[in-house]
Amino acid sequence: MINVKFKARAFFDSKAVTSRVDAATRKVLSRFGAFVRASARQSIRKSKGVSVPGSPPKSHTGLLKRFIFFSYEFARRSVVIGPEKVNVRGDAILSALEKGGRTTIRNRRRRGRRTKRRKEVRIQARPFMGPALVKNAPQLPGMWRDSVTRT
Repeated sequence: MINVKFKARAFFDSKAVTSRVDAATRKVLSRFGAFVRASARQSIRKSKGVSVPGSPPKSHTGLLKRFIFFSYEFARRSVVIGPEKVNVRGDAILSALEKGGRTTIRNRRRRGRRTKRRKEVRIQARPFMGPALVKNAPQLPGMWRDSVTRT
């Protein structure tokens, strides 16, 4: 009978490999998030008019364009890309812009007084995040190529 013993650490250092894979994942997904964010920002044009349904929204103040961010989530090993909710009602309006739908809006202030009138409006879809993701998705496999290396 022959006894053979292998040291698992000398053959395969799993901690070193997983730490390199985690670092490469963070780097690649963060880069991808930056590309998608830039593409979404470029699709939003500043104009006083209203965009055609099905095309990206127009920006009147530049607020939507400035508040598109991305962030890498360590727990899920994923990247979140999209506009930040600026106020309480912002989430419903952003969802309606991307997918279409109904939302409630409040009238603006008039002569220093706040009006309490609210009305429900239907917003036709003006997607800007989905097309940016689709446009940049073919680049993702190339970003992974040679991303994990030995040191």
